Amino acid sequence: MRLLIIYCHPCETSFVASVYARASAALEAAGHDVRAIDLYKEKFDPVLGREEWLTYFSTPEKNIAALKSHTDALGWAEGLVLIFPTWMYGPPAMLKGWLERVSLPGVTFDVAPEKNARIVGKLKNIRRFCVITTSGSPRWWLRIVRDPGRNFLTRGMRIIFNPTCKITWLQLYDMDHAGDRDRARFLQKVEKTLSAF
Repeated sequence: MRLLIIYCHPCETSFVASVYARASAALEAAGHDVRAIDLYKEKFDPVLGREEWLTYFSTPEKNIAALKSHTDALGWAEGLVLIFPTWMYGPPAMLKGWLERVSLPGVTFDVAPEKNARIVGKLKNIRRFCVITTSGSPRWWLRIVRDPGRNFLTRGMRIIFNPTCKITWLQLYDMDHAGDRDRARFLQKVEKTLSAF
């Protein structure tokens, strides 16, 4: 399977960096064709600026051309893996900005055909979607606040993928109090789950 990893963390010595390394190795060892985009290493600009917005619907091809390597990678992939820390109940601004900028008409969706209709998803090539994240909050608290990050990614984005797309969610909760054993177990879970893709 052709798998695209989008990795987002500013520190190369973080635990999330270890997750990224383990996930990449597991997928490659399983024989998948893996490509990765490290948003911080690339210094990706997450800001959807005025000029981009003015041409967002009228001439999307201009924005598509500006992000060609990213939009081409999305078109190439059969599976998408996001690896990031959960901050303020969702993905970091860098990753949220990437999603906003590459989610372009004609690439990830077509505008709804009429009022009160849903957008039409264009990434039918994506048959596997996996999110791997950590959070300082414990699971019970995220349930109380209705886990906005998870809902956004697994429910809100699902429409743009293949209707039969399988979704995998792996999260290390209560990261602020996780010990070496907790982190080691999570890395093993990541490796085991991705090795079975």
